[in-house]
Amino acid sequence: MYALGVTGTYLGDYFGILMSHRVTGFPFNVSNNPMYQGSTMVFMASALWYGAPAGILLTAIVYLTYNVALRFEEPFTAMIYSKRKQ
Repeated sequence: MYALGVTGTYLGDYFGILMSHRVTGFPFNVSNNPMYQGSTMVFMASALWYGAPAGILLTAIVYLTYNVALRFEEPFTAMIYSKRKQ
C-alpha cells in the first residue's frame, strides 16, 4: 500500500484516477501482485494456525479466484497505462 498509495490500492485506476506512472519498485519488482499473494498467505497461515481444513479449502478458492481476476486485471492495467503514455 505504501508504494501504491490510497488511490492505487483502492482501485483508482478503474475509476480513471491513474498514477503518474506504473509502480515497478519494491515490492512490484519482486512480484506483480504482492497484495494478492500476501493475503493468500495470510489466509493459509490462519488456516494452518487454527488447524482448520475448511480454511485450507477456502484459501484454495481465494487463490483460484485471484488468478481468474488477474486474467482480466493485468491486461486492463497494461492497456490503461499504455494509453496514458500516448
